[in-house]
Amino acid sequence: MHLAHDTEMALQSAVELVNTGEDPETLLTIEDVDAWYASYRYTGRRDRDQAELDELQGVRPVLRALLLAGRDEAAEMVNRMLAETGAIPQLVRHDDLDWHVHAVDAGQPLVRRVIVETAMAVADLIRGDEMTRLTTCADDTCCGIVLDLTKNRSRRFCSTTCANRVAVAAYRLRRKHSPR
Repeated sequence: MHLAHDTEMALQSAVELVNTGEDPETLLTIEDVDAWYASYRYTGRRDRDQAELDELQGVRPVLRALLLAGRDEAAEMVNRMLAETGAIPQLVRHDDLDWHVHAVDAGQPLVRRVIVETAMAVADLIRGDEMTRLTTCADDTCCGIVLDLTKNRSRRFCSTTCANRVAVAAYRLRRKHSPR
């Protein structure tokens, strides 16, 4: 399935936001929010205060539940999120981005825009029957979310850190049990 650029970005930003809550916590300062915001090219209102940071930290469990929900449950969650936020999808162009969908005014709080953009992106996954592209990390010591956008659906780890940790553990186990 080919996903639109804004859908991929919304999914990637939501996954990264949720995974900042894993140990060790990595969304601790307004500067951390600034870096996340810039890396996913969000536009619109930024309060740049502790309340905004707290709201983003607080929405992570909601987004995690949505990203890991089954297709039918996710559809119900998306519908509820879009209704509660008063989302009105519109095609927009700005900066150097071609036509894409914004479903909430740029003046709304950042956390509301994140919820709506994530819900819209998950709606695309639901419509394409692609919810299996969202899973949890194959590292038994990690609960991070994995967004697999590969053609062959081969991504298993949320980060190279987890992939390396599992590879090193497997190597050590093989060495331990191999005859010398």
